[in-house]
Amino acid sequence: MKLAVCIVHGRDKNPLADAMVKAGFKFTILSSHGGFLREGNATFLVGLEESELDNLKGVVQENCQSREQVVNVSYFDGGTPGATGFMGSPVNVPVGGAVMFVVNVDEFLRF
Repeated sequence: MKLAVCIVHGRDKNPLADAMVKAGFKFTILSSHGGFLREGNATFLVGLEESELDNLKGVVQENCQSREQVVNVSYFDGGTPGATGFMGSPVNVPVGGAVMFVVNVDEFLRF
């Protein structure tokens, strides 16, 4: 048995959950936040047999596509006296997609 931990962008949460239900997967969703953009993510915990792993990978890949987002990145400008010190610059940053960790499960219990 395996445990897949899938971290996806918040916008991909509902389409992925719908597709996973349709494909017959059982899962738990945890709310999470990313570190760089501090945006909402969803972390899916999926218990499955090894034979189901390729199917899960396909469902996640189909529903969690990477895209670009414009973000204002602030940096400190210490050389201008009297200025607020922070300058903003828009930058294109890739967001979305998915990160999946797959680990072996030694024991599975349901009560």
